[in-house]
Amino acid sequence: MYESGRVYCENYQNCYSCVHDQPQSLYKFPKRSKQQKIEDALLCQSPLDKTLSSPSEHKPCLLALTADNWLCRISADTGKELQRVYLSPKYKFRYLAWNVLQETFYVKSVQNKETPLARQAGISQNAVMHLVIFHVFPLQIVGILEINKKGFGSGVTDVVLSQGVLAVSYSNKSVKLYSLEHIVQRYLTEELTLGQQSPLLGHKTVGDAPFGIPANIQVTDAPPLLFEAFSHNGIQIGGYPWHYIYTPPHKKHRGTHHIASLKDSTLATNGVQNMNCCSLETDVIFFHPADSGRVIHVGPTTINVLKIISELNSPLPSEVAEDFSLSTHRSNPSPRVTVTSSGRAVRSRFHQLDDDPMQETFRLLEYEDELDLLAIVVTNGEDEEGRALIQLHDNQTGRLRRKIDLVEPWDETYPHELFFDKDTIVHIEQKSSNFCCHVYKLRTIRK
Repeated sequence: MYESGRVYCENYQNCYSCVHDQPQSLYKFPKRSKQQKIEDALLCQSPLDKTLSSPSEHKPCLLALTADNWLCRISADTGKELQRVYLSPKYKFRYLAWNVLQETFYVKSVQNKETPLARQAGISQNAVMHLVIFHVFPLQIVGILEINKKGFGSGVTDVVLSQGVLAVSYSNKSVKLYSLEHIVQRYLTEELTLGQQSPLLGHKTVGDAPFGIPANIQVTDAPPLLFEAFSHNGIQIGGYPWHYIYTPPHKKHRGTHHIASLKDSTLATNGVQNMNCCSLETDVIFFHPADSGRVIHVGPTTINVLKIISELNSPLPSEVAEDFSLSTHRSNPSPRVTVTSSGRAVRSRFHQLDDDPMQETFRLLEYEDELDLLAIVVTNGEDEEGRALIQLHDNQTGRLRRKIDLVEPWDETYPHELFFDKDTIVHIEQKSSNFCCHVYKLRTIRK
């Protein structure tokens, strides 16, 4: 994993700094048991505008979740453990994510699925999963929120918390949004403090083993619904004014992306985006990470940067228009109809795939906010060995600024990740069970 100038290897066991020309080892943990393995982690950077109680809190730290349910605060520079909190002996936690970046985060449990034996016995599990919500700087507990059938209904498949909004996904392809602030205000049974005793634990200490943290946010009825949509693959919210991207769950809409107003669900003019891809990898669409209100739609041969045009208080629907578009350079595709030497016409059953490895193809896109550049991975399999380069484009105009050839071959049958951070480009590739990390430093081109 890469984040903020650091590369983490072996489940965060080894940490290297990539700030200088050569990666430098910051720390290496002793070998851990399977139970102590780090499942997930977040990097915390302290705010510049606050004075914190402890000097250690002003330095970056890693929040690490271990397989045996400990949340550890670790110095990002030395690997020294600064604090540890035991979460629960009852629930298995596996995921960490930000609610509000560098302000609040949550730890998510695995889903509590009913066993066939319990189903036969007529025993219904009310609790589906649990979220532990924390403030950072300093580390403070808000509580454990139980996602249960009594409050959220049956068929819950996943829960995500972002910007104070609880998004609950269901097996019928619906997504429901709730206000976390309202849920905490209405259903919080007791305020908790790490290191202090709680009546909910029989006056045991909150965050200590083997007691952990009690579930103190118990939803007993259905909270007010902020918004609901039906989508084949979840929804994304962004833009200004607020819009959302979704794919209706009907079969005829597969492969399309609909952009609609969050206020009244009105579909925008030109709001149905469809690349008509014939490829192994599907196209992806998302709101621009720069919070510019734009939308990026990436396919194997085309990248469209779209803008949402809307007038405040206008009765007319908003409009989706192209800001700029990028295309790959393709050789002429082979004809679908060929003629044999005997004069018989043979029609091939399939067109060439849009992401054919022998053709120039867009693979990944990353945005660097400080340089305001888009980094696009382009592969070209003209040689037997797949090669890739990175194209740097101006984020505002799409103008090509620079090309960088990757030294290592690119095998599109394996997963890849790209990170772009100021003068550093990191390419992480997975081959079977092995990972390889390639670090590049950008240099100024002298004219």
